[in-house]
Amino acid sequence: MKQITDTILMMEPVAFRYNEQTSVNNYYQQVLDGLSPDQTQKKALSEFNTFVDVLREKGINVIVVKDTLNPDTPDSIFPNNWVSFHESGNIALYPMYADNRRDERREDILDVLVDDYNFKINYIKDFTEFEDHDKFLEGTGSMVLDRENRICYAAISVRTDEQAVLQWCDVFDYTPVCFTATQDVDGERMEIYHTNVMICVADKYAVVCLDTVDDKEERKWLRSSLEVTRKEVIEISEEQKHRFAGNMLQLMGDEKYLVMSTSAYNSLTEDQITKIEKYNPIISSSLDTIEACGGGSARCMMAEVFLPKEI
Repeated sequence: MKQITDTILMMEPVAFRYNEQTSVNNYYQQVLDGLSPDQTQKKALSEFNTFVDVLREKGINVIVVKDTLNPDTPDSIFPNNWVSFHESGNIALYPMYADNRRDERREDILDVLVDDYNFKINYIKDFTEFEDHDKFLEGTGSMVLDRENRICYAAISVRTDEQAVLQWCDVFDYTPVCFTATQDVDGERMEIYHTNVMICVADKYAVVCLDTVDDKEERKWLRSSLEVTRKEVIEISEEQKHRFAGNMLQLMGDEKYLVMSTSAYNSLTEDQITKIEKYNPIISSSLDTIEACGGGSARCMMAEVFLPKEI
């Protein structure tokens, strides 16, 4: 199985804004004072287009689908939460915490991949019935996948239900590594809402904020799970994680790259950059508005496409 793809799906925003429904447990979101909804959308669209251009210049295949004004989906810019695409030709659809995010699941987007890009879809596995039981699993936000070694890393939270993780792993034949990750919020340790803000698994290394795993045995287990697959563990601090230094994705273009936001890159030390660039160059782009209002960063904006092509 490949760990890295050269093709991603990205959703062009049409009405991006602060989503009140997700802010109750996404502690990265901020209200940007002085910006109207139209101004917020305009800034987010500019950041999105620049990011797409930066990726394409490096030889990465970016499939852009424009969102629609109706229904209201302020977080549609983060498609990796509702769908994942696999080498087997199988697709997973995911149960989402916020009501207004469930409308992001659009069958016509899957049709675009088949009709316009010649991808092959064998089977769609729908996990959305978990919503009926107030259980959620938000795609590769909730699960960070070591595809080569078939390991699923999952920080359990209200948006990452352990039962749903175990069922997903059973269906897709992955080994689950579940743990609890927390962060400081107003003096309290609160669950991190998505695993992909604290860990990034690349082909030969992993960038991870082990300090978020308060239980020492779980922390040791997480590190050993990474090291047993011969990955170099590159640790980041909680402050760096807060600047989205864990929200990265390795992609293939003209060569391998690690993709992140400018905020994430600027938070890294020279030593961390040297360790990463031993394996691949870094691509970064400014996503300040998207990060502040949406509470997600570069990795969240990219749904990896591993589907086979029709012959």
